[in-house]
Amino acid sequence: MPKETKHAALICIGLSILAALGIAVGLIMKNALITVICLLPAAAYEVYRTEGVVTRVASFCLLGILIAELFFIATGKGFDLAKLFGGTMKRIGGYPVPLGDIKIVGPTIMALLSVILFRRTYGIYTKWLAVIIFITSLAILYIINPAILQQMFEMVKGTRQL
Repeated sequence: MPKETKHAALICIGLSILAALGIAVGLIMKNALITVICLLPAAAYEVYRTEGVVTRVASFCLLGILIAELFFIATGKGFDLAKLFGGTMKRIGGYPVPLGDIKIVGPTIMALLSVILFRRTYGIYTKWLAVIIFITSLAILYIINPAILQQMFEMVKGTRQL
């Protein structure tokens, strides 16, 4: 059954503003924790709004990864997934994901999940939330390691030429 949309536009506008503020403050302070915290309400609202099996699983996974990212950034802890999985690249949902520090892999997977959500959902508000999550995930990556985005774009460009 479709969710109530009476206030959804206002909520999405507010979440967009919050995410934009989180990105701006995170960039200025060079602190991804602020950006992650500001993205949490949008991810939680995405969980509430999604209805299909695939989109519900994707949104719950996204929220879980975001909470884990919050923990790893707040504590400064992390680990190298490349060592854990014995390689530098893994395919997730048909998309190549570079393995390395968990704080980099988390936002990468969140960006991929937001693309899946955007493509698989039909509602304008769930698509809107997916765009917020995608942009903010890229901002988190940039704040943590600006060079990683360039490497990812080169990798994606390389896979399209195959």
